[in-house]
Amino acid sequence: MKQYTVDKMRTVAVLGHSGSGKTTFMESVLYLSGTKSKKGSVESKNTTGDFLPEEHERLATLSTSLIPIEYQEHKFNFLDTPGSEEFVNELYQALHVVKGAVLMVDGTKGMDIGTERVLNELNAHHIPTVIFINKMDKQNIKFEGILEQIRSVIGKQAVPFLWPVGEADDFKGYVNLVDMKQKLRQGSDVLVTDVSEELQALVEPHREKIVESVAETSEDLIEKYFAGETLTQDEIYQGLRQGVLDGQLKPVVLGSAEKDIGILATLDIIARFMPSPNDLKAMEGQDPQTGETLVRTTTDDEPLSAYIFKTIVDPFMGAINFIKVFSGVLKPGKEVYVPNIKSTVKLGNLFTMRGKEQISVEYIGAGDIGGVAKIDDLFTGATLSSNKQPILYQPPKQQTPTMYVGIHPKNKNDENKLSSVLAKLKLEDPAIEIIRNAETAQLLIGGQGMAHVGYLVDKMKTMYNLEVDTSDQRIVYRETIKAKGDAEGRHKKQSGGSGQFGVVKMRFEPVNPNDKEFEFAEEVHGGSVPKNYFPAVEKGLIETFQKGPLAGFPVIGIRAVLYDGAYHDVDSNEISFKMAANLAFKNALPQIKPTILEPIMRVEIIVKDDYVGDVMGDANKRRGRVLGMEPLQGGRQLIIAEIPEAEIVKYTVDLKAMTQGSGAFSRAFVRYEEVPEMLIDKIIEQHKKD
Repeated sequence: MKQYTVDKMRTVAVLGHSGSGKTTFMESVLYLSGTKSKKGSVESKNTTGDFLPEEHERLATLSTSLIPIEYQEHKFNFLDTPGSEEFVNELYQALHVVKGAVLMVDGTKGMDIGTERVLNELNAHHIPTVIFINKMDKQNIKFEGILEQIRSVIGKQAVPFLWPVGEADDFKGYVNLVDMKQKLRQGSDVLVTDVSEELQALVEPHREKIVESVAETSEDLIEKYFAGETLTQDEIYQGLRQGVLDGQLKPVVLGSAEKDIGILATLDIIARFMPSPNDLKAMEGQDPQTGETLVRTTTDDEPLSAYIFKTIVDPFMGAINFIKVFSGVLKPGKEVYVPNIKSTVKLGNLFTMRGKEQISVEYIGAGDIGGVAKIDDLFTGATLSSNKQPILYQPPKQQTPTMYVGIHPKNKNDENKLSSVLAKLKLEDPAIEIIRNAETAQLLIGGQGMAHVGYLVDKMKTMYNLEVDTSDQRIVYRETIKAKGDAEGRHKKQSGGSGQFGVVKMRFEPVNPNDKEFEFAEEVHGGSVPKNYFPAVEKGLIETFQKGPLAGFPVIGIRAVLYDGAYHDVDSNEISFKMAANLAFKNALPQIKPTILEPIMRVEIIVKDDYVGDVMGDANKRRGRVLGMEPLQGGRQLIIAEIPEAEIVKYTVDLKAMTQGSGAFSRAFVRYEEVPEMLIDKIIEQHKKD
């Protein structure tokens, strides 16, 4: 693959809901561009983008793949992304390094909820977008109806560049409204002609809307338009490109990825109207030492700066890091500075990847994407920069896990292997979370839902030959007291020779468990307990509070005051006063009313207006409190609530069911609160069973 100048590059994410045809679209692109001699299919499990065993099993894209092609003196770096919302962090990393996108819309479903969610993300990131309505050869598809659905989300930004000729089995091709040519399939050939008289009347109003859109991009053009003058084709091209770059226009195209219709027209539109890497905003980063904002223009002449947006672990190659070069030139064998770890690394051979195929390159220039392997210090989110002029790029905000699952190896001999496998999974997907919880004796893996966690579990088996069993997350409860009380603890033991003797009188009182887990104080007068035994009393209580009296959960939110006691000159020692403190707490239990605390989570839920009532009602059923709501763009609402963690262990699944897959949420711990009394016995019984 030859090297290209920045103006001849296009870096484009291919997005869309699961089943919209992204992978088939890319197969058609590879075939029609001459990159691939035979077109693969999802069903045959031989596509370039979906090469993982898990993707073959589920017939779905689960990991972003890089697919570069060459077409009409341009290089296109396509990033084929997963369609499931549970892999949203893959989407965020891809959007961080592209300047354009193709959004696939399943024509049989129209603007479904998943597609609308992705379109809202593209708008939020201000990324120029081509909207491809796929499967136009299927039954019951009305192009104008889908166009109106799109416009209900983004308004008049949606401008058709192609118009269909025929429907379903009679779908023959399209009219290109930009250059007013029609391309119709005749057998295995494609016939390109001027627009026929029959179609002229149909498409002329839509062509006029394109001209209107162009005129609105410039004061000079709009004056010319209102004066009744005809815009030249060059003016139309220039105006459309400016409108696309400014975000005023989103070209709507159409076709059938399965039948290779509309694909080349889409490539032409990307090449002609979409931004190159040096268009739009320059990249902003920070000086690693001062925090000052630095700007890098995407040219080979600027100091080197690059960003690692994806890492995959190959069993044979080790870690492979995908790099987007924002400025300068990345060369093999050179040392580069990694400000994230304040260290330099030496690069080995550089390559680009097409699916799983590695293609060697001499260098990676500004605006291009490539890869490097076998460097342990590199990871997703790292910046590579010049030693003399370093810069640090911030990674995109990641969604925190919404669901945790307990895992343990089926074979006990794989315990040590599990740790190294989880480390590799974490390297590939930094958004997952691994928690070893000693209190519940669980090793937890956190992800965005069942599909995400299931993919990780399957990958352990297929790639690393490690099978694990899963279990529901156990909640980390705490115990505390609700009342004030006094008690004496007397420890006396005599077994020949020196004995053990210690007496303490203590007062226990509740404090806010979210402010203080434990506070120890003394009010001893007259030396009834020598000062050198105070630490032993405190230590005895700390050890006692490791396992509470009700279910064995740690005890928090207690102030313990030692105010009297007794000792023996010979028999008293540290162990005696530790035991006495333990007995004092146990003896005080009837007075201080022990109870159980549960973790409360702050939950932020984004739903469409249609589902607000259902979601709020469900939150109340889960013993939650709705704190407020905020309107969002696109007919959505942000609901903020506090809900006990025990009630949202599988909330990801339930929210999807309530909102037809459109709802999303994040969660974060805020505090502990007392469990309702009616649930305490059930929690104790379940904990003992576990």
